[in-house]
Amino acid sequence: MNLKNYYYYFNQAIPTTVCDDIVKYAKTIETKVAGTGYDGQVKDLSKLRNSNIVWLNDNWIYNEIWPYLNLANKSAGWNFQWDVSESCQFTIYKSGQFYDWHCDEFGNVYDRPNTSFDKKIRKISCSLLLSDPEEYEGGELEFDFKNQKDKGEFRTCTEVNKKGSIIFFPSFVWHRVKPVIKGTRYSLVIWSCGNPYR
Repeated sequence: MNLKNYYYYFNQAIPTTVCDDIVKYAKTIETKVAGTGYDGQVKDLSKLRNSNIVWLNDNWIYNEIWPYLNLANKSAGWNFQWDVSESCQFTIYKSGQFYDWHCDEFGNVYDRPNTSFDKKIRKISCSLLLSDPEEYEGGELEFDFKNQKDKGEFRTCTEVNKKGSIIFFPSFVWHRVKPVIKGTRYSLVIWSCGNPYR
């Protein structure tokens, strides 16, 4: 699939008060060690990912994100059909934590009978930055456009580094979060799903 835009972003789109509310709320829930969709295929998960997460699925959070999702989908020229979003993943990256190269779309449809996810695939990923840039070092979001002509073109997303900034990208685009060097980086990740591409 040829894309004109491999990601689309909005700087400081989500109000600081909303970001703070998400962090405060997520901190009331017990964290889990993050896994990946590749579980069972990765012999040493610690080499691929080291972070902690909390799952959230509150309507007030989706209501903040979805208008930007629709605008990004249209403005980027993707026009992907989607109709459901997975639970929000509140992610905590402390010093030394990271998420190495991966893509969010697994290549197979979900097998979840009697749910709105059955026979769907991940299409659009988003990441909302919930921390001020002064609160941490490192933790850069980086893309590798493997399906471009020049494979292995790494691009650090320096444009999106302010609290409340949100970035969207097709779920098949490879990306990583580089190790945090100091402090704590909070983010919220959501995957929106739809019918397989035709």
